[in-house]
Amino acid sequence: MRRLIVFLLCVLAADVHALSPESEAKNQPVAPFKIIDNIYYVGASDVTSYLIATSNGLILLDGGFAETAPQIEKNIATLGFKLSDVKIILNGHAHPDHAGGLAALKRDNGAKFEAMSQEIQPLEHEGRGTFYRGDRKLFESITVDRALHDGDTVQLGNTKLVAHLTAGHTPGCTTWTTTARDGERSLAIVFACQVTLPDMPLVKNDIYPSIADDFAHTFATLASLPCDVFLAEHGSAYDLQGKIAKMKNGAATNPFVDPKGYRDFVDASKAEFEKALAEQRKDK
Repeated sequence: MRRLIVFLLCVLAADVHALSPESEAKNQPVAPFKIIDNIYYVGASDVTSYLIATSNGLILLDGGFAETAPQIEKNIATLGFKLSDVKIILNGHAHPDHAGGLAALKRDNGAKFEAMSQEIQPLEHEGRGTFYRGDRKLFESITVDRALHDGDTVQLGNTKLVAHLTAGHTPGCTTWTTTARDGERSLAIVFACQVTLPDMPLVKNDIYPSIADDFAHTFATLASLPCDVFLAEHGSAYDLQGKIAKMKNGAATNPFVDPKGYRDFVDASKAEFEKALAEQRKDK
């Protein structure tokens, strides 16, 4: 009987942490690869993670689900890098599909973790303390070693990233920019934070009163950023799988150099937001 009880408790615990079929589909293994210059893809099929190699170690951007962390670590090794060489870990926003694996990744290599100040509360308190899915545990807490603010830079060796506050999806959603070389050219890289409208009102929102203004500011910020290589927190936002297929088929030019794709993404996302806002204002 005691063994049966222990077994059932283990089954129940597994069910609590199991990914939904939708999330599982976003978390399928993908062979890691170089995107361009010193930027590598080490994430899953849709939940992304990026490795940036510098002259003084590695920067890792985003940790996927908790279940993604082992994939990321394996992908880093497959590329010939050492996990111990990851010196800085960064995050886009504190939702479980991007922050779930951060604590394990930091614990496994001891890297410094830096994040936008507005995301610290949920990051350090199991995802609690924001409007997202109520006040319950969403992922393992991770200590933030450095609080960032809009426009702050993260420097490691010869590489610098800029943190842009692009709030709305969450109050501290962070878009990252840097540059990379393509032969003689310097290319602008954008790692866009998610801009999907959350399941909550844009008008008369007592939980997040500034949400509409934040989104409006975000789209103005995104439109102002130069972008040659468009990357994001979900591969579906920039046709990751289609671009991987083009690379495998020997595309004459790097498909990830896609300034038009970035502009189209920003324009379409802004239009979706403005339509939803207008409809909600009319209903109020």
